Parts: sequence; C-alpha cells; structure tokens
Amino acid sequence: MIDILLVASLAIFACAFTNRISDKVGLPALLVFILLGMLFGEDGALQIPFEDYGFAESACSIGLIFIMFFGGFGTKWPQARSVAVKAISLSTLGVLLTTLFTAFFCRILLHFSVLESLLMGAVLSSTDAASVFSVLRSKQLNLKDNTASLLEVESGSNDPFAYMLTVLILTMMAGSVTVGEMGILFFQQMVFGLGVGALVGFLALGALKHYEFSNSGLQMAFVIGVAVFSYAFSSFLGGNGYLSTYLCGILLGNNDFKDRIPLIHFFNGITGLMQMMIFFLLGLLASPSAFEAVLLPALVIFLILTFLARPLAVWLLLTPQHASLPQQGVINWCGLRGAASIVFAIMATLGEIRPQSDVFHITFLVVLFSISLQGSLLPLISKKLHMIDNSQNVLTTFTDYVDEEDVQFMKFAITKGHPWLGQSISVLPLPPRTLAAVIIRDGQNIPPDGNTVLQEGDTLVLTAPNVEDNTFLTLRELPILPGNRWIGKTLQQYGKKHASLVIIIRRNGENIIPNGQTVIEENDVLVMNTGRKVKKETMS
Repeated sequence: MIDILLVASLAIFACAFTNRISDKVGLPALLVFILLGMLFGEDGALQIPFEDYGFAESACSIGLIFIMFFGGFGTKWPQARSVAVKAISLSTLGVLLTTLFTAFFCRILLHFSVLESLLMGAVLSSTDAASVFSVLRSKQLNLKDNTASLLEVESGSNDPFAYMLTVLILTMMAGSVTVGEMGILFFQQMVFGLGVGALVGFLALGALKHYEFSNSGLQMAFVIGVAVFSYAFSSFLGGNGYLSTYLCGILLGNNDFKDRIPLIHFFNGITGLMQMMIFFLLGLLASPSAFEAVLLPALVIFLILTFLARPLAVWLLLTPQHASLPQQGVINWCGLRGAASIVFAIMATLGEIRPQSDVFHITFLVVLFSISLQGSLLPLISKKLHMIDNSQNVLTTFTDYVDEEDVQFMKFAITKGHPWLGQSISVLPLPPRTLAAVIIRDGQNIPPDGNTVLQEGDTLVLTAPNVEDNTFLTLRELPILPGNRWIGKTLQQYGKKHASLVIIIRRNGENIIPNGQTVIEENDVLVMNTGRKVKKETMS
C-alpha cells in the first residue's frame, strides 16, 4: 500500500512540474502525461508492471465523469448559442459520419472485418474535450467566427455519442441483435441521458440557490455528488451517463448561485488532477514493445481520420450552414483524439468478444499521433488559414473567465478630451481606498506617484478593495456578436427581459457608463452584475 501511494505521489509531482515545461517547449501537456506513464511502465525506466485493464477502465471512467461535468460547467452558453447548431450537428451526425467513413476506409485499406472496422471508427469518432481545452487555453488561441466556442461545445458533447455507438457495436459483436433492439437501446441512451441530466441539474440548481450550506466545503462535496449521481442514475436506467453529467454541468455552470467562484476553481483543480491520472494511467497500461506490430495500421487510421473521414464529415455538415473553408480547415485540424477514445478501446478489449486486432494499442498510437502533431501544429495551422482573432481573449468563451481576472482592477484610457488629461495623480477625484497601481505608456509600465502627470494615450490602472461579503456581486461579460438579436435595442429593453444590471459597455477599446437609453451595438461587450443583493443582518 505504501509503495503504491509513494509511486502515485511521485507521478503527480512529475505531471505537475512537467506541465510548465511542456508549455515552454510547445508540447501539449496531456502528451507529456502519457509519456511519463510510459516511462514509469513495464517497458520504461522504472519497469512497473501494470496490465489491469479492468481497473484502468473503471478509474478512467470515473475521471471522465468529472472531465465531462466541468466541460459543460466551463462552457459559456450565451456565447456558444450562436454556433450551437453547428457544434451539435458535429457532435451527433458528425460522430456517425466519422465512424462510417473511418470504417469504410479501414475495410478497404486494412481489410478489417466489417464489425471491427465499425468498432475502430466508433472508438475514434469523438474529439477530446480535455485536449481541445488544454490547447486553446495554454496557447491563448482565440479563433474567428466564434470557432473556439464551437470546438468547445463539439468536443464536450460528442464523447457521449461516441460511447453510445461503441456500446451498440460491441452489442452487435457479442451476438445477434435486431434492429428493433438497437432502436430501443438508442432510445434509452438518449431519453434517459437527457432527461436525467436536465432533472438533476434543475434540482441541484434549486438547492444551490435556496439552501444555505454551513461552509463552502460541504457545497463542493454536494456538487461532486451531483456530478456522480447524474452519471450513475442515468446509467442505472439504461441512459447515457456521460450525456447526463455534461448537460447537468451546462445547467449549473451557466447560472448564478452563492460561492460559485471557489467552486469553479475547485473543479478546475479536480479536472486537472483527473486528466493527469487518466493520461498517466493509460501510458502506464500501454506496452511500447507492442507498438511495432500495430504501427502501420495506427498510422494509416490516423491519416484516414485526419485527411479523409473528419474533413468529409465537416464539409458535408458545415457547408450547408455557410461555414467558410478556413473555418472548416481549423475545425478539421482540431479533431484531436484523447483519453475517451482509449477508454472506449479498453471497453472493447474487455468485451465478451475480443477483436482480432489490437484495438487498444492501435487507438493509443492514434491518440499519440493526434495530440503530438495536431495539438502542436494547431496554432500554426490557424495562423496560415488567417483564423486567429487577436481582438478577443479565448478565455471569454469559458464561464470562469471573469474569475481568472481580478475584478478590483480598473483600466481607464486617457484619450483626447478626457477630464484627467494633464492632471497629476494627487489631484484625481478617486474614491476612498482607491489607488493608482500602474500607468501603461508606449508599451511600458510606469509606477506612478502623486506628481506623475497623465498624458494622452496613457492607460491608468486603478485598484480598489473587494466588495463586502454582504453583497452577492457576480460580474459577467457578454460579447454582442454579429447577428445578436439585441443589436439596435436599448438597455432598458434588455433589462426587462434579463434580470441583470449592465454596469459598463466596452466599445472600441473604451469603457462607457450606460443608461437605460443606451443603444447596444455590434461587438459591444456588456459587463453585467447578475447577482442578487443579500439582506444585511440586523445589528443589536
């Protein structure tokens, strides 16, 4: 027992410290976790024997519950709504088409049996949310046409459908199954998956809004229970547990409740730990000595997926929806495979009927190729296709964006005609306990003092203490993208529909203090307080 704990702690230390190194050398962190697992494994330097596929499948499935939940929790639905149809078509029909195209070429080029070809396609049909989120965040890669949000929703929601296809095909391989039975299984997976996710999400949201937990730790424990229960109860009823926990995460992540900020940071840490565990464990399970026998089919399948199956699926689904060719190119290249595919391959290995081919190691190598090549080259491909949008921050597509920036810092652009232009810091009419932190002038950071005079083009950064705890203040940013139905409407009209107070409008690099008659324009960013005022306790 002590040996296992010692090795586990050393593995966590190694993953945590190499994460920073991977960013510097340009390798996706998840690839480093896999390589560390292989280093610890039987064929690696430490030669730790590990061949328990059953334990690995159970442990990784638990990890995927939290990754799926936080994938939904972290997706900012208001920003993703405009690309939801494209994303969901890719995560449903796209998964099916990718499976069929991959199976067709595996049958033609590799001479796999029909069912094994379909199994290979289903196992590898989904893109990996952890890999996609990791690359977008670490590379600060924002993409034009709201493509980042599209990829986040697609990668977060397509694993449940790939899992469902894998289960259906394994059922077919295990024995005779009628079309009617397959239809019933599909119906159960979808209906119970969506129904349980929605029901548990709404009930949990009501509890978080109206029940006063004695401390934040109990609230965190409650939400952990919600994530696990949504998966377990759905699976117990024959539904798709991953779909349930993803939908539950969306419902909780896009609503406001007390102590939501520490909850986001907590689950961000838990998800990071789960990613480390899954990729390290899968690397530990793999046997590099088995790679030589499956290298050629794995490489062929990787090329099929990257240059044939996914591009065909994307083109067929997104061309009618008027997606540009550059956008389709980035979406094609961002079809990263990851942990879910390997977990599904383990399911196939543990099935009643074992495939003739080594599905696990083939899938493992395809994931290695995908993360290392596609993940590393994604920024370059995006740049070549002119799809990088430097005017926006990709973190705004996640619900934890505001929480990652310290809200007590305020920026003021000193433009021509600004009342503070030519004034020294000491005479500015600043509120009590508000300090001038820094002046940004010609790209340089200048520490100000009372005699520093503000010049045109300066950006003054002020800092003020946090608001008191008796006010439930939640700041959110809502980008007004092209086509938004509120363009041309006044804030008074917006306020009647949404119970939110717009505090500031960011427009063309300036902060505007609005009133009810202010008209919303395209590319505005509405900074809103979506919280509620909490009653003060009576002082005796």
